[in-house]
Amino acid sequence: MAIPFVYNVRSVAQRPVAMLTTAIGVGLTIAVLLAAMALAEGFRSTLASTGSPDNVLVLREGAESEVTSGLSFDMASILRAHSNVALAAGGGPLASFEMVTTVNLPRVGQMGASNIKVRGVNMDDIGMRTTPTIVEGRTFTPGTDEIIVGDRISSRFVDCRVGDEVKLQKRPFKVVGRFTTGGSSFESEIWGDARVLMPVFHREGGYQMGVLRMKDPAAFEAMKQEWESDPRLGVHAQRERDFYESQSATTTGMIRGLGIFITVIMAIGALFGAANTMFAAVANRGREIATLLVLGFSPLAVMTSFVLESAMVALVGGALGCVLALPINGITTSTTNFQSFSEVAFQFRVTPQLLIAALVFSAVLGALGGFFPALRAANQPLARGLRGG
Repeated sequence: MAIPFVYNVRSVAQRPVAMLTTAIGVGLTIAVLLAAMALAEGFRSTLASTGSPDNVLVLREGAESEVTSGLSFDMASILRAHSNVALAAGGGPLASFEMVTTVNLPRVGQMGASNIKVRGVNMDDIGMRTTPTIVEGRTFTPGTDEIIVGDRISSRFVDCRVGDEVKLQKRPFKVVGRFTTGGSSFESEIWGDARVLMPVFHREGGYQMGVLRMKDPAAFEAMKQEWESDPRLGVHAQRERDFYESQSATTTGMIRGLGIFITVIMAIGALFGAANTMFAAVANRGREIATLLVLGFSPLAVMTSFVLESAMVALVGGALGCVLALPINGITTSTTNFQSFSEVAFQFRVTPQLLIAALVFSAVLGALGGFFPALRAANQPLARGLRGG
């Protein structure tokens, strides 16, 4: 027979200071864990939202990022002519071949600088992948030294606001617009006309990458095999979304790993705190425990009751940690994508799944912290308990 849960609720209420101290310790641990996981999830989702499952992204064989790749004009022509490449209303292939490089820019109000990705695009193809929404200014005029800057870096880097002039390879370019792309990593880039940017960065020989819309996404594997086995090409093809998700793997893993490492250290302290609280509770409730055993409750029921009590206190702490972490949701920060070595700005994302996982973790933490005190309570000698010892 199980001990009524109301017994545990009353016991917790009778020791508010000790229980609250334990809950705060667990809460701080959960807040740190959530902050790290929200940081990693924000970075991952930003890159993952950049790609489309209907597009195939092509890089030079062996290239690990857009910046280190290279496709000649002849290779681009062969790729465009594939039978599974969708056609636009005008009859041309839905394909975007782009120049991609990085430029080092100083931060606003901070020491140091970071690499920002510069993307040269063709205005005729700019909507094939994503159509940027101009939130300030206008789009660049093809054939001119004009650029548009992603919303998430416009205010974070020097000379990147609308109306400023930023030097790319010592050549001044006028910032004429600020754009968004639905929260994707494109918002951390500078865009301009590929025909203008290519000679500036000495990339006249071709593009860095290509993205092509598929007529039939189900035929991707056959398309991929055909291209990768063509001796004229020497390319590697991936679904666009898969590529950008893979780009986030290294940095996301590092953030999560560091967060888990810090959380484990804090969790050890929280475990000892929960154990000390429950050991004190067992020591002060010897007569109660003996009475429960006399009334017919089994040692297992007593042990389970104390484990649940500890888990309940930890759950309160977990809920407190969730409340502490919620304000960071939506805050913009940035980090280096170690695949492309360029800055990516993104937002913390505290998702419902992370909140649920945090609460489950807090309950497990409490149960582990209460296990040995509960075991001691269940094995307490009945005679000593009834004497109040």
